[in-house]
Amino acid sequence: MTAEKIREIVSQMTLEEKASMCSGADFWHTEAVERLGIPATMVSDGPHGLRKQDQEGDHLGVNDSIKAVCFPAGCGTAASFNRELLRQMGEALGEECQAEGVSVILGPAVNIKRSPLCGRNFEYYSEDPFVAGEMAGALIHGVQSKNVGTSIKHFLANNQETRRMSSDSRIDERTLREIYLAAFEGAVKKEKPWTVMCSYNRINGTYAAENHKYLTEVLRDEWGFEGYVMSDWGAVNSRVKDLQAGLDLEMPSSNGSNDKLIVGAVQSGELPEKVLDAAVARILNIVFRYEENRDKSAVFDRDRDHEMARKVAQETIVLLKNEGVLPLSEQGEIAFIGKYAKTPRYQGGGSSHINSHKVTSALDAVEGMVNVTYAQGFDDKEDKTDEKLLAEAVETAKKAKAAVIFAGLPDAFESEGFDRKHMRMPDCQNELIAKVVAVQPNTIVVLHNGSPVEMPWVNDVKGIVEAYLGGQAVGGAVCDILFGRVNPSAKLPETFPLKLEDNPSYLFYIGEGDVVEYREGIFVGYRYYDKKKQEVLFPFGHGLSYTTFAYSNLRTDKDSMKDTDIMEVSVDIKNTGGMAGKEVVQLYVADKESTVIRPVKELKGFEKVELAPGETKTVTFTLDKRAFAYYSANIHDWHVETGAFEIMVGASSADIRLTKEVNVESTVRLPFVYTPDTTMGDVLDDPRAREIVKELLEQDIFGGSAEEKSSAANEAITAEMNEAMARFTPLRGVVSFGSGFTMADVQDIANRLNALEES
Repeated sequence: MTAEKIREIVSQMTLEEKASMCSGADFWHTEAVERLGIPATMVSDGPHGLRKQDQEGDHLGVNDSIKAVCFPAGCGTAASFNRELLRQMGEALGEECQAEGVSVILGPAVNIKRSPLCGRNFEYYSEDPFVAGEMAGALIHGVQSKNVGTSIKHFLANNQETRRMSSDSRIDERTLREIYLAAFEGAVKKEKPWTVMCSYNRINGTYAAENHKYLTEVLRDEWGFEGYVMSDWGAVNSRVKDLQAGLDLEMPSSNGSNDKLIVGAVQSGELPEKVLDAAVARILNIVFRYEENRDKSAVFDRDRDHEMARKVAQETIVLLKNEGVLPLSEQGEIAFIGKYAKTPRYQGGGSSHINSHKVTSALDAVEGMVNVTYAQGFDDKEDKTDEKLLAEAVETAKKAKAAVIFAGLPDAFESEGFDRKHMRMPDCQNELIAKVVAVQPNTIVVLHNGSPVEMPWVNDVKGIVEAYLGGQAVGGAVCDILFGRVNPSAKLPETFPLKLEDNPSYLFYIGEGDVVEYREGIFVGYRYYDKKKQEVLFPFGHGLSYTTFAYSNLRTDKDSMKDTDIMEVSVDIKNTGGMAGKEVVQLYVADKESTVIRPVKELKGFEKVELAPGETKTVTFTLDKRAFAYYSANIHDWHVETGAFEIMVGASSADIRLTKEVNVESTVRLPFVYTPDTTMGDVLDDPRAREIVKELLEQDIFGGSAEEKSSAANEAITAEMNEAMARFTPLRGVVSFGSGFTMADVQDIANRLNALEES
């Protein structure tokens, strides 16, 4: 429907009808206005499956939803580093939504993994904003190709579950831009989600729902977002303020109470009616976009999508460690141990919980293989060792040639609504692993978890497979990896620290009361561990294969560029092993000498390439200004400092294979305001300013003759000390050392320097 037609419909609506359009009709539907032909449309929880509730709605998945297909959660799909795979998964979700009459699926969730403790990390993609934005963009593209909307969430700085409806995320501007906004920015600009969901929390004192700066100035004016902004369920705190800020749709229904506030505000003149009209128009645009593109022939083929879920899961499973024990022989005597081999933990709890139409466990996948034995090993209802189950597991492992322990985090350890208290696995599971390793040297651990865990047994087992929360087909996918039917190709989209205390947010996470200070700033995840040279359990980007890859011939199309140009980077990748495989090639950029504090390197590109044995392919990246820039709070924009940068290409953040130095020239000079407090060193950094301060340079601000300076009494004053003191002395310093200069003279010099700066 055209914008003109929508404006015409809005003009025919009563004030009360317009107000009602800005609130849900119930838990899942937008309001209808039958006399004007405006239908109600349904939104539904996601993002890794369709949680459609036909009857009484709830936010946390307590009531049953329709039978659907659970794909791997975001923690896993991000590990695929495969945009095309995410697009295909999105297409499947979009087709399901069309078949079920759902206009918008609530996802993807792109909040940064600031701490391993966040209870909702299983839904989120990465500690790195580039990965999060790219993966989200791919899923959005796939869903919306089926004329179904997405709702990228939770905007903004929602990085913990504790006090999530009242907490105040205190974050400086640079950190917001480089880390927390950046995760949304690329996906919003490139893929144009139909809707955005605002978060519960406050950002620097202002609730997300009433934050005009981010909902309007950044999201709409700067990024060009054209859809509607909806609230997270129950996030509305001040309806009129929220509407003025740019929050269009309140979910769920307020049963008319907030509609009356909107009507009253318009009638009193507090709220301009044009603000209400704009919100209604944005909602109607999406309502009619869906209705006019309904595909009533769409079919929700659950069995087909189950196989798609298995295909996705195959690329979300990370091989963390392999000391020659994998892949397993299908003829070997193998013990499957652990409850999750039979009843896998394959999804998280809360609003994304899918009512799966079927689940394939690892035991299901090996049905008919008489050489595979099973022992439960533990129960996850409580963290307590069952001695009978433990003894049975040890005996089963002892008789086999290899043991695969299926372990991880139970629902009680991680879920929406609360944060983890620690980074440990249940003690009973760690004990099981230790006891099995003692009798079975060929032990592999398969992990079912949505976030990093500490691994006290990491050096004792021969293989570790991170299955994440791999969806309802996870058992089949895990067995595909274990037996080598599929070559593992996933990489960690987050760092696994050795222990919780190593995490950069450790001292400040959860905060004090409602105040949460992000004091680690831009140093989230590998940015911190790199800078600190901190040893980690497994680094960002890490993941093994059953084959090997050689990197060679790193080249750029130019050795230097202006920040207004683009640069192409190419590298050759060869499969040097004996099995076909996929490699995630990662490109990082390092500023070799910066006047601002920056990470050692930052991920600026990744590509997944599939290679047959002996095959070589060229992978190409395109870098623009943002690849080299940091966000300057002084100019409120991205800025590149002229100088040398290093292009780094590798298999993980800790496995850089090739580097190349390039030069980038800035076309923007940062403004500098000189005052009497400006240090002499800062002045001398600009060669043009030397002539203006020539007289000051000739002053001896330390007093005493040259003869006195060379005396034994002044031996403590070294040349280095003199130089440092002169460099760090403010311009006004000359007034205090008998130079004859006055503060007026110094202010005049500062004025002349500022005039030079403006010229």
